[in-house]
Order: sequence, then structure tokens, then C-alpha cells
Amino acid sequence: MEGESYTISNTSHLLGSVPAVTADEKSSTARNVPYASMQTFPFTNGVDKGQGYQISGTPTEAFGQQPTSYWVRIFSVSSYMQYFNVDTDVVVNRLLSSLNPVGGDFFNKIDANPDLYGLIWISTTLVFVLALLGNIATYLTQKHVDNTTSWSFDVSFVSTAAWCIYGYVIVVPLAYYFFLQYMGSNANLIRFWCMWGYSLTIFIMSSFLLLVPVGILRWIIIILTGVASASFVALNLRSFVEGNDVSVAVIAAFFLQIALAVFIKVRFFG
Repeated sequence: MEGESYTISNTSHLLGSVPAVTADEKSSTARNVPYASMQTFPFTNGVDKGQGYQISGTPTEAFGQQPTSYWVRIFSVSSYMQYFNVDTDVVVNRLLSSLNPVGGDFFNKIDANPDLYGLIWISTTLVFVLALLGNIATYLTQKHVDNTTSWSFDVSFVSTAAWCIYGYVIVVPLAYYFFLQYMGSNANLIRFWCMWGYSLTIFIMSSFLLLVPVGILRWIIIILTGVASASFVALNLRSFVEGNDVSVAVIAAFFLQIALAVFIKVRFFG
């Protein structure tokens, strides 16, 4: 046994064998660590806890970046594009629904896709209708009383109708939104703007009836119009905030709509 000697042959060619790692290969591997794909991240709370690394392109790459400003989204036109994505059939259906003062289901119909198209289109139409028909009604009234009286077109009707209608249909829903939010009730500004916008539809139709130069008949028409529009707003608002004690707000919405009707009669159809 003492005379036996052993030789170690090169077995790297055999299947399943693992070649040994030489010292040169170790040093080469150590030098080729891919630090180029790594980057340091900032220290925490200003304390140096040692240098750390992360792979570039990970979510922490955006560390410290500020989120998009809320006010930028508010004044961005693209944020409101989805609320104009409605076709004619949808708008017509909502116009007809607004003429039903006791339905109380308008929010259910617009829940999937509330729009601002009706708000802008109806409000703008009403502004020009009031300015035009108001002047015509004034002319007919003057001619009915005294045929010799001179008449001139009152341009101020346009500006009055604009600040009155646009101001009402924007500010009132906005005020209700903040009030209901403060009361801890359910509130959605886009849906409020949508409903109040469509509530003005009946005023466009009744404006043509107000051309009749009979004072008592005009008052009857505008009161019926105001009650119908006010009922539409109040009943839908009540169904939207059902379960919350905001009955005072619902009643106030009813009388605000009546006040708008009276203002339209007095200012444009004296």
C-alpha cells in the first residue's frame, strides 16, 4: 500500500463535472460586477446609513417627485372632455326627463355618464332666448298699451341674461356641493351641474308663451313654470341625499328655482 501512488487526471471533459474556478477567473468576475446598472438612493432623514443600491427603472426612481397638482386638473380642459361624450339620443332623453317634475329619478338616468353638454347648451340657449324674446315682449306690450309709443332694442338684456343664468346655474350647484360636503352628506358636483342645467329646459319653452301681452296670463305661465322646475330640482335632490337630514337644503332649492322664475318674469317680460 505504501508504494501506491495516485494521480489526478483532468476530468473537466466528463459529463456532469464542475470545472474548478481559478484565481484569475475569480478576480475577473469580481471586476465585472455590473455597477453600471445600479444607482444610489438618497439617505433617510438626512442620516448616512451607508450607500444603498437599486436597479434603475424601479418605482423608487420617482422618489421625491410631487403628484400632479389638484388645481392643474381642475383648470385642464382635458379633464372635462369625458363629460361631453354624449350623443343626441341621450341628450333628448334627458331633456324629456327634465320636463317631468315628479319623476325624481333623474340622477339614476345620468349615473353612468353625467354630462356638462346640457348645462352649457341649455344655459346659452336660454340666455339668447331671454334677450331676444324679452325685447319682443316689451315691444308687444308697448304697442298693446299705446301704439304711438316709440320702441328701441334693449341690448342690456343680453348681459343681464348672461350673468343671471350662468351665475345661477354654476354658483348654486357649487354652493350646494360644498354645503352637503360640510354636512357629511353625499354630493357630486358634476351631477349637480348636470341636473341644474337640464332644469332650465322648461324656461326656454315657456319664454315663447310669455310673449302674450297679457300681464295676468304671463304671471300664471311663469308661476307654473317655476313650480315645475322647482319640483324637478327638489325631488331629485331629495332622492340623491336620501337618508340625510338636509330637508332645509331641499326646500331652499325649491324656492331658489321659484325666485329665478320670478326674476325672469320681472326683468325680461315686465
